[in-house]
Amino acid sequence: DKEKLHPGHGLFYEFHRNQSGLSDNVLLHALGQWRITKAFHDICFLPQISVPSSQLIDPDNKGGQVPIRLWHDQLFSKPPKHGGVVAWHQDYSYWTRTKPMKHLTIHIALDDQTPETGGLHFVPGSHRWSRNGNPLPITDATFGDMESLKKVLTEEEFAQFKPVPSGLKRGHASFHHPLMVHGSYANKSERPRRACVVNYIADGVWSDTNEPLLNGVPLIEKGNKMEGQFFPLIFDPKWASPA
Repeated sequence: DKEKLHPGHGLFYEFHRNQSGLSDNVLLHALGQWRITKAFHDICFLPQISVPSSQLIDPDNKGGQVPIRLWHDQLFSKPPKHGGVVAWHQDYSYWTRTKPMKHLTIHIALDDQTPETGGLHFVPGSHRWSRNGNPLPITDATFGDMESLKKVLTEEEFAQFKPVPSGLKRGHASFHHPLMVHGSYANKSERPRRACVVNYIADGVWSDTNEPLLNGVPLIEKGNKMEGQFFPLIFDPKWASPA
């Protein structure tokens, strides 16, 4: 009901109360909460995640720091007993409208994560999987079909598909490559499983579309750099340099 919505609800880029649409497979998924509450805003600017991200985000820079910007954040919530899955996917499959691929995802656990609660899993080595330089195709836009990605894997990739749980504790974070295949199973436990995600881009990433990059965000024309109030500079190594 509208009267029950947060006053800032209209600032979300996306808000899915239950992305799967199934009552026994509930997944709340939202983008843009950094614009709505101070806590989620401040997480995006935490040096504990922004500084190491500036070292990890650009493989061409060989561990050196580069300036980074916010791409967007996300919020995931799986209720007890009926929490839904997040199907196996590569993040960059959803982000090909931004180039080059210099992105990084930080997943922050708001509850302890175990396989029983539907915690995050990774497929080791899958960050090398691509199709002629492009990510794997999107096989399920609603995230509900856990194993759908396997239909597009090669025999070699299928043989290497051996997920491992992240085992994240509340308040801990993982950093992953934009091609790392990851997902999470259903929450069948008695506890909620919540997480926020911060997605960064290297400064200089540009729009590869003539459509708005996010709902409600002014158009950045194709070929133009992503910058401004919606894609703020989060960290620049020059800020930490001695005068």
